[in-house]
Amino acid sequence: MKLSRPARRASLVVHVAASASWLGLTLGLLALGITAATTGSAVTVEASVRAMKLFADWLLLPVAFLTLLSGLLLSLGTPWGLARYRWVYAKFWLTLATTTATVFALRPAVNSAVAAVAAGNPLPDAGDVLFGPIVSLSAYLFMTVISVVKPWGLTRRGRNLRAAARKPVDAGRARQAA
Repeated sequence: MKLSRPARRASLVVHVAASASWLGLTLGLLALGITAATTGSAVTVEASVRAMKLFADWLLLPVAFLTLLSGLLLSLGTPWGLARYRWVYAKFWLTLATTTATVFALRPAVNSAVAAVAAGNPLPDAGDVLFGPIVSLSAYLFMTVISVVKPWGLTRRGRNLRAAARKPVDAGRARQAA
């Protein structure tokens, strides 16, 4: 499947906007987590973790899935391919891993922090609100860098596809041209 130029451009805009949104949301979560972990005010802790829950419940998953799906569309509909270049392959697996971590680690950690603080208890563990955003932000920054730098070259599959696309020159025709 090859995307038309307008479809490719639209998909690229959606992917970049969703990726930037995911990065920004994670930076916001980190700021709220730092505030919750370092403030001495119970009211500020509760407001911070409740805001984190709002971001995690309503914004993170749609943006994460939009990033994943638009990236898949771009990789499958353009010459970059999903498994032709190592940087694309790495981005796909990191995006899948961070989306999974958002569902199974970050959201439950934020929900447990909100439940504890809402019950009038102090924040049980600062790691609950800091670890997920720190890991996610590091992964998103790394993915942004490899999207720009495009390191590592072709995968084995990419080399095989490139070699198969090249047609060997017929020796007889090459002599006649000379």
